[in-house]
Amino acid sequence: MSDRNIVWHDTLVSPDERARLLSQAGAVVWFTGLSGSGKSTITTRVEAALLQRGLHAFVLDGDNVRHGLCADLGFSAEDRAENIRRVGHVARLMADANVLCLTAFISPLRQDRAAVRALLGPRFIEVHVDTPLAVCEARDPKGLYAKARAGLIPDFTGISAPYEPPDAPELHLPTDGRSPDDCAAAVIAHIQGRGLVP
Repeated sequence: MSDRNIVWHDTLVSPDERARLLSQAGAVVWFTGLSGSGKSTITTRVEAALLQRGLHAFVLDGDNVRHGLCADLGFSAEDRAENIRRVGHVARLMADANVLCLTAFISPLRQDRAAVRALLGPRFIEVHVDTPLAVCEARDPKGLYAKARAGLIPDFTGISAPYEPPDAPELHLPTDGRSPDDCAAAVIAHIQGRGLVP
């Protein structure tokens, strides 16, 4: 934003003091993977487990934000990039509030995820929910793959549009043959290992 009349306002509580008072650090755990890979299922389990421990966590889900924050966006390359840009900024504010923000977005392009990483720095934790395309297509919980194969959905990730897997995610999570609870436990162990939660 180049408008000189708009300035960033800091709070009276420093980030370190906020972390001490809330007994947790804020971060964004960014789940990326194909449609049907299990992102939403895993994030909601991680969120529930963290909340049950008395920690502050919240899921930003790809479908949910398109009901409001990103309701004006379609699925063109430009709109997808803008969708991720908006979510990245909301996630940053949540991390500033020391929330463990769990995002579930296909976010198929490395450059879009890299932009969010640049915004958040070390508070960005990329999790690649690595489920084979054949498994995702067999699940097809919304019937999207069938529509894409029939030519009814253009530019569908994994079929007629690319998915660029992360080169070096903080957590590579192969899901084939693993339960959602097992995957969620691996994510929580990673978060604990980084010292973000007790």
